[in-house]
Amino acid sequence: MSEPWSKLRDVDLLADGRAEFAIDIPLASFPRLTPKLARAEGSARGTLRFTREFGFAVADVALDALLELVCQRCLGPMDWPVAARTRVALLADPDTADRVPEEIETMHAPAGRTRLLDIVEEELLLSLPVVALHERGACDPPEREMPEPEEREAQQDVQRPFERLGELLKRDQ
Repeated sequence: MSEPWSKLRDVDLLADGRAEFAIDIPLASFPRLTPKLARAEGSARGTLRFTREFGFAVADVALDALLELVCQRCLGPMDWPVAARTRVALLADPDTADRVPEEIETMHAPAGRTRLLDIVEEELLLSLPVVALHERGACDPPEREMPEPEEREAQQDVQRPFERLGELLKRDQ
């Protein structure tokens, strides 16, 4: 049996019925989000409330999630908390997007239908940073200590088998 958030729904019926959903969707369920995560563990929790505003079906979205991303500086895991609060107009015709007030985001709902999962995934994707980075200094390499004099001498005693090759080649000519 499929989860309620994965069913295709008519956005006009949701808006006219002032539908409200409490969601708890595992992060592994989001096909476009999971490749961007270090690990797809945990879930996105929140509520979706549907209304009609300015003649459009609008979803009031409130989401909380903790995403684990890969820091592009050190390539280690980093936590990215998401606390999204937004309003999204669900449009069957993308050409009507210019009639939606600026404070409301828009999302295409082909044939006037969408899944709750798609709305949530879109908001999670929008919350991602362009480049995931730890705070300055959080992933700097540890300070290296200068080696003791005897360690430096041992490091200098390196064999270089081709060091005198040039001299040998000149001598043979």
